[in-house]
Amino acid sequence: MKAANRDTKSAPEPIRYRSDFEKTALQTNFDKRAKWVKTTSDTDWNFFWASVSTVRQIFNPEIGYRLTDDQIINHFPNHVELTRKDLMVKNIKRFRKELEREGNPLGARDSGGYYIHLDFVPPTYNLPSDFSLWAEEFKRHTDDVWILKPHGRAQGKGIVLANKIATVKKFIATCNKQMRDTYIISKYINDPLLIGGKKFDLRLYVLVTSYRPLKIYFNKEGFARFCNAKYTSANATNIDNMYIHLTNVAIQKHGKDYNEKHGNKWSFRHLMFHLEATKGHDAARSLFHQILSIFVYQCKAVQNVMINDKHCFECYGFDIMIDKQLKPWLIEVNASPSLTSTTHKDRILKTNMINDIIETVVPPDFPDTKISRGFTNWNQKPVVGNFELIYDEGTEGFGVNRFLVGQSSSKEKVDTKQRMGRWR
Repeated sequence: MKAANRDTKSAPEPIRYRSDFEKTALQTNFDKRAKWVKTTSDTDWNFFWASVSTVRQIFNPEIGYRLTDDQIINHFPNHVELTRKDLMVKNIKRFRKELEREGNPLGARDSGGYYIHLDFVPPTYNLPSDFSLWAEEFKRHTDDVWILKPHGRAQGKGIVLANKIATVKKFIATCNKQMRDTYIISKYINDPLLIGGKKFDLRLYVLVTSYRPLKIYFNKEGFARFCNAKYTSANATNIDNMYIHLTNVAIQKHGKDYNEKHGNKWSFRHLMFHLEATKGHDAARSLFHQILSIFVYQCKAVQNVMINDKHCFECYGFDIMIDKQLKPWLIEVNASPSLTSTTHKDRILKTNMINDIIETVVPPDFPDTKISRGFTNWNQKPVVGNFELIYDEGTEGFGVNRFLVGQSSSKEKVDTKQRMGRWR
């Protein structure tokens, strides 16, 4: 009996987890952790993988609920500043102007008036409020194609391509009549990089464990999503063919040429090796550096408006398009990137990613807080599984200057080589 009592006293306190999702990638990771116990309690939990609507309720000021140091949740209170399309664009525009006023080299422009470091979001306007501004831009470049997207929807829902002012006017009138979502309209990347004649985009995962100080990890196991049909520039005959223009799996999986075995996907590593072989090492390396810079600069753009609750972390799905000049463009940022697996490799990727997130944000003594003191950014390891630390304001040599080519000191250049991130 005494031995049993000693065992009982030394038994670790369980971690009570809750989840709004029944996904294999999540449940596999919960089940394999011996001291994790499922709960359905609204308040008595330690780790919560919540939906954005639940997070909205938890942080609703009228409810007055405050997280304790033994609680961790997977969204920041106002993540929409980054993940809602209109706010994402608004914040990067504001960030640019602030840097220009300060004379910060990050806000510098080239001789053509374009931002040297921050020109990675296509020209974008809100509809219907910015219709007149957009119309003036359209008249200056009448050959451009534009893409309309609802602010708060995903998986390609509600997207329309347009190359005429009349089309956009008609669309706005229909939306107003039917009380649909408000929209943004962005310049369509009409000259994308093609592989095998097909358009693709990148879904890359970025983990933020703190906004002040900003701490960002990049997951090397993202993927490229390909269209079913071979690409031709948007024109009057194909502008409505979404199998040509939209890479979303939710759309492409319904196409007759969809490949269920590989899900129309390449791993990010495979893509980068292909580009290294076809475009050269320097070009591939430059592209990779630009992509990492997008993660950092876009997170910097929302840093001062994001509510930095120390109990929060967030794994974002960044969607990146690459054009023929190997320039990456940020299309959008997803707050809840899909954990649904369409292939065996997909399931492995997402299961491993959830494992690495938990290992990064949950300290080994949790729900005790001696190690973390309640902070999700407690971890000091530069690499956790497939996540690699690419930016940390709390560590010398990890500042934004190392992303400014030609601006770094010799010491920072050493840090850049060691910790800039790798696709290998």
